[in-house]
Amino acid sequence: MTDVLEELRAACGVVAERAEYVRIERERIAAYVATLPIDLPPGGSDPEVHPTEGTREELAAFWLTLDAINFGSGWFPTLRKRSGRSGYFTIAGALHDRFVTSGPWSARALAGLDEAALARTLDQDPKHELMALFARSLNDLGRRVTTEHGGRFAAVVDGAGSSAVALVEHLSAWDSFADTSRYDRLALPFLKRAQIAAADLARAGVAAFRDLDRLTMFADNLVPHVLRLDGLLTYDARLLARIGAGELIEHGSREEVEIRGCALHTVALLAAQRAGAREADIDAVLWHRGQEPRYKAVPRHRTRCTAY
Repeated sequence: MTDVLEELRAACGVVAERAEYVRIERERIAAYVATLPIDLPPGGSDPEVHPTEGTREELAAFWLTLDAINFGSGWFPTLRKRSGRSGYFTIAGALHDRFVTSGPWSARALAGLDEAALARTLDQDPKHELMALFARSLNDLGRRVTTEHGGRFAAVVDGAGSSAVALVEHLSAWDSFADTSRYDRLALPFLKRAQIAAADLARAGVAAFRDLDRLTMFADNLVPHVLRLDGLLTYDARLLARIGAGELIEHGSREEVEIRGCALHTVALLAAQRAGAREADIDAVLWHRGQEPRYKAVPRHRTRCTAY
């Protein structure tokens, strides 16, 4: 039986074949993958933004809460950021501080959380568009955990048994983790945040999944940027000019779907070149590489959506 991530891989392969705005430089795949330190663990958690201790329930609550709002990169330039921190690390750090000082929100509390209270926690303007979107996602998470899992965050993980794919498929039905795009008649269930939740829960020791190798790249706007600057992806000159000018790329547009789809297919091709390599681990290496100044200095595509 085909699972949702097999469907995604197949669809991204079709996108890579049909793409008009993005090209994979396939002849560079073998040499490039040989330079990646993907046999090493992706690195420990940053203790300023990620918990390193706590009960299993507390850790499950943190990661599901964070990944339910692990989006908004299109708005990140407009956020009030912590010194030296990116948009993601600003939000994750504020959430971590809340968990340290006050503990996790209960599922019922999340279901009723409003943007003003959330903005105070995140030290952001309550009128910022992201605050309402974050609150809406956390409300859905709280309702789902309350009604479907007895208010226990760890029960969400337990319901998936030992399968990361089962967890992704379960979360895919929740508004708080929804992420499917279309390309012609193809559906592409990228499910970036549902997939990264499975990986985060496994890395935190909350889950023991047997099929982490089934996860794909977590399709966002940073890993494609790294792949482009490293010479694995080439963008159409018009698209590149729009990105360089800071123009927003519409979510679901042909250009945006090609960026995500071709990047995901590229990471799958990289993993296929090295025995035992997992796409999620390659993603982690490239995402952390993208924090380096040489990648930050060059504009990457920005899309305002709840997918990433």
